[in-house]
Amino acid sequence: MPTERVTFNNKIGYELSAKIDFPLSKGDYPFAIFAHVFTGNKNLKSARHISRALTLNGVAVLRFDFTGLGESEGDFADTNFTSNVEDIIAASDYLAQYHQAPTIIIGHSLGGAAALFAGSQIDSIKAIVTIGAPSYPEHVTHMLRENIETIEAHGAAKINIDGREFVIKKQFLDDLRNHNHIDVIKHLKKALLVMHSPQDQIVEIDNAAHIYNLAKHPKSFVTLDGADHMLSGKNDAFYAGQVISSWVKRYVPFPEKEKLRTDQQVVAKLSKEDGYTTDIQAGRHGIVADEPEEFGGNDFGPDPYELLNSALGACTAMTLQMYAKRKKWDLRDVVVHLTHSKTSFYYDDIQQLDPKTSKIDRFERVIELHGNLTMDQRQRLLQIANKCPIHRTLETPQVFETKLFEFNK
Repeated sequence: MPTERVTFNNKIGYELSAKIDFPLSKGDYPFAIFAHVFTGNKNLKSARHISRALTLNGVAVLRFDFTGLGESEGDFADTNFTSNVEDIIAASDYLAQYHQAPTIIIGHSLGGAAALFAGSQIDSIKAIVTIGAPSYPEHVTHMLRENIETIEAHGAAKINIDGREFVIKKQFLDDLRNHNHIDVIKHLKKALLVMHSPQDQIVEIDNAAHIYNLAKHPKSFVTLDGADHMLSGKNDAFYAGQVISSWVKRYVPFPEKEKLRTDQQVVAKLSKEDGYTTDIQAGRHGIVADEPEEFGGNDFGPDPYELLNSALGACTAMTLQMYAKRKKWDLRDVVVHLTHSKTSFYYDDIQQLDPKTSKIDRFERVIELHGNLTMDQRQRLLQIANKCPIHRTLETPQVFETKLFEFNK
């Protein structure tokens, strides 16, 4: 996904660090703001995976570091819940000035509580999403309970969160207590999606029920079953992003997506910052290809050989159904199992082929045929499988012509 590093100033002049992740296609797409967890930053894995899922579905995402965190200026000890809300509003003002006003806010944990308050104040916001959010800001003091007496008595205390030390001042506690979450949630007048894991041990799921019950329709709840509070599992975070992408389209207008353009049949594009995650436009259809994590990819899609297997499998199934329909045979379901591998192969009479280095591609195809079919019909369908167009293409000698694209001068 194309990413742009930007900065903007908050209410008191501190420069906040942000990234905007853009969809691959050009166009007038909607913008979302992502507010990270308490003491977190914009580069957390959950934030990146959620953002990736959104950009794949045509939403641009601004994720930023709150004041005093990550790469943003300021002293975290002087921040509070009010300043978090003001930082989100500053992010919205930046987008409105340099891109377009955001229509979506997504907040994770305390960022979710801040998103509720900020979203209620930003006119352009049409949809708010909370992920593992406390129903009232003061809930965060549960993480500080061992230090609250010290903070109250001495005005401040050092606390350790995930191996990092932060100074929390009394003004932080006082500010949390001064926010009336009930009125804000009751009078949102925005579409609301509440996402929470029943296994969340940091912010109990009762908080999600409280937010949902206070809010008026339109509102939705999605359980993130099996996920932890941080959405540290990539699949959990990506799933959350995919759900948000589908849900938000009911409440936010999406312009028609501008596709990758090509004079050829298929176009594939990969940007440097995307790792190996490749966007493919095949006619009217968008596809994502990737490499597994063990090879340095994000595993957001099938790898190229899996796509090749997929083409052979799909073509085999289609060819068999076409043939059976023409013959009026009772073929109900076709299931094609495929494996691709490289295997050593050589001929004794061709000396230039080294048996240690010469490899050929081997496709293993196992076909399930379901229906009221005779043995002769099954054997004939097995023969037909070897005549599918992709099969014939793969076994026929190929001609490749590769040339550089010439840009218009």
